Amino acid sequence: MTGSGNDFVMVDGRHAAPGDWSPEDIRAVCARGTGVGADGLVFVSPGSAPNAVRMVYFNADGSHAAMCGNAALCSAWLATRLGLANPGADMVLETDAGTYESRCAAGGDRAELHLAAVRAPGAVPGLIMLPGESRVALGTVGVPHLVVLVQNVDGVDVGVRGKALRFDPALGPAGANVNFISAGASPSEWRMRTYERGVEAETLACGTGAVAAVCALSEWGLAEPPVTILTRSGRRLEIRARKAPEATYDDIWLVGEARLVLRGVIN
Repeated sequence: MTGSGNDFVMVDGRHAAPGDWSPEDIRAVCARGTGVGADGLVFVSPGSAPNAVRMVYFNADGSHAAMCGNAALCSAWLATRLGLANPGADMVLETDAGTYESRCAAGGDRAELHLAAVRAPGAVPGLIMLPGESRVALGTVGVPHLVVLVQNVDGVDVGVRGKALRFDPALGPAGANVNFISAGASPSEWRMRTYERGVEAETLACGTGAVAAVCALSEWGLAEPPVTILTRSGRRLEIRARKAPEATYDDIWLVGEARLVLRGVIN
């Protein structure tokens, strides 16, 4: 499946569990050229209650991640097609980062995810910016995200600069995804490119990174939700959120593509 260019191998968790897969298995399937090819592998299975769905996510390098926004959108879409949830009705999506409300209209290729409240992205002491990088902020939306404001995302060598920032000591030992963002065609549209940890390369979209970016833009006084993020794939992610007291954002909605590309059997 693809979520705005963020692509995943989706596994029906009723037939194969995460414990059945080794990191080597995951890397082999996600490898482009020699495997199916994907940014990550996702297990979708029945949740703990009716109309609840469980999602477990692994990066392409075999490492586990608590959350991935576009994978969550794809999981919600797939759950309705597998009969694990009712199309058009709200479902509960259970992840290792928390439990979220989600919904997916019948017959469409869009899904919506209601995220938990997040703290406003903040400054990063000790991080050195390069010319062309005007502001940075670090926030957590399921996983950590560094947001870097630049004049034009097309001028960024994401593979080189993204990797350097992803491993910058100022971000701590776990590092962070790195999201470069610049202004789009209107005040409510911004463009973004992402270097994603666990993939260790640029990906074509990042859902939770888009949320972190919109919260950072709000903190900087450059934009207010709702905001549309134009991803590297050309697809759009829509972010709605409300600035709440005590430097938090709540009532956050991520809306984006969830589309089945192919189906098959892995042996």
